[in-house]
Amino acid sequence: MVNEIMALLSDVYAILWVDLRLLKRQWLRTLATSLVNPLLYLVAFGYGLGRGISFEGYSYLEFVMPGIIALTAMTSSYNGASSKLHVDRLFYKCFDEYLMAPVSFVSIVIGKTLVGVIRGLISTLTILVVGYALAPEMMVSPLFLTAMVISCAVFACFGVLTALTVKSHQDMGTISTLVILPMTFLSGTFFSLNSLPTFVKTVLYVLPLTHSSLCLRASALGQPFPWPSLAVLTTYGLAFLVACLIVLKKTSV
Repeated sequence: MVNEIMALLSDVYAILWVDLRLLKRQWLRTLATSLVNPLLYLVAFGYGLGRGISFEGYSYLEFVMPGIIALTAMTSSYNGASSKLHVDRLFYKCFDEYLMAPVSFVSIVIGKTLVGVIRGLISTLTILVVGYALAPEMMVSPLFLTAMVISCAVFACFGVLTALTVKSHQDMGTISTLVILPMTFLSGTFFSLNSLPTFVKTVLYVLPLTHSSLCLRASALGQPFPWPSLAVLTTYGLAFLVACLIVLKKTSV
């Protein structure tokens, strides 16, 4: 059992190593491009529209900051895991080398997911530092960090799944427009879901970013932690992982 685990970790590192080398050369550009949107949201919503406004007993900046961190986790992890993978698969046609290598499908999925997780954590930790400087009342607890890591893992795995299933480069843009963009504005990142009608709220609770925002906001503001949301978020991650393995199995046949 120990030997199998060590072999799995070795294979995962072999998959991860290639992308880490690229990230090492491009880390500054990666960080800069991934922080543009969240910083714009922070300025526009936190200081522009929400300046001087109290929301649910907190300043709007304190309220919106965990949502922006959740949003950063989604976009950075998703793009970090999917962008290079779908280019390798569709343009360079080099992804088949992974399928022919003596490594398991689990190792491939985990290795590619970890690339997105690392990219996501780099961006979210940077935004977290900025947010903590602007809103020092925000609490950064181990539970907050755990929810942040799980969020990065979930959306990175979704990015891997997307990159493995799209048929063209245009399809990647379609997924971003129809899935990622609506989640950006409809998942409670910038507003509370409590004010919405029950039907609309029920629909929005289907979105994984909604649960990520709830977990991060509750732990950052000292509210009761929504354990069911963390369970739903984890379930999404496991479902994406299983779906990736199924796609890889069909691809290799």
